Amino acid sequence: MSLVDRIARSLAADPPHDLLLGDLIEGHDDEPHLAAVLVAITDRPEPGLILTVRREHMRNHAGQVAFPGGRIDAGENARTAALREAHEELALDPARVQILGEADQYRTVTGYGVTPVVGLVPPGLPLVPNPEEVADWFEAPLDFVLDPINQRRMTADYQGRARHYYQIDWQDRRIWGATAAMLVNLTRRIS
Repeated sequence: MSLVDRIARSLAADPPHDLLLGDLIEGHDDEPHLAAVLVAITDRPEPGLILTVRREHMRNHAGQVAFPGGRIDAGENARTAALREAHEELALDPARVQILGEADQYRTVTGYGVTPVVGLVPPGLPLVPNPEEVADWFEAPLDFVLDPINQRRMTADYQGRARHYYQIDWQDRRIWGATAAMLVNLTRRIS
C-alpha cells in the first residue's frame, strides 16, 4: 500500500490517542477562531508536500514555513476555506485538488483551531505565490517529513516556562511549530 493510500485510509479511521492538541492550550477555554490549511500532496511515484514561506511583514508567523491556509469565512467549511486560501496564496486551481479527507484540528498559540485538509494534486502545477502573503513555496519529500526520525522534539523557554515543539529540517528549510505538529499528527495517524 502506498504512503498516500495509507494517509487516505487513516483519515477515514478514528484518531489515535496520542495526537498533539495544540500550542499553549492551558488557560484558553474560549472557542478558537476556525481556520483551515491545505496539506497538498503531489501525485507522483515519490510524493511531495507543497509548503509556503510566509512574507516577513505578516502579522502572525512572519517568515515561517506553513501550509497554504487561513481563516474559515462565514458560510464556508474547512474544505472550501483550505481550497480558497490555496488559490489565493498560490493560484492553485481548486478543481485540480482531489480531497482525501480532513485530519485533526490543531490549536495554535494565536488562538486558531486549524483543520488540515489533505488533498492530492498533480505534479508540476504552475503555482504563483501571492506577493502580499507568500515569499516563496517549495516541495519537500512526503516520506521525509512524515518520518519520525526527522521530527525532532525541541525545547525553548517561552514566557518563563519550558515549552516543547517539533521541528523538521529539510535542506535549508526549517519546518516547525504548528505546521510540524500537524505533520507529527499525520505521522501518528498512519503509524
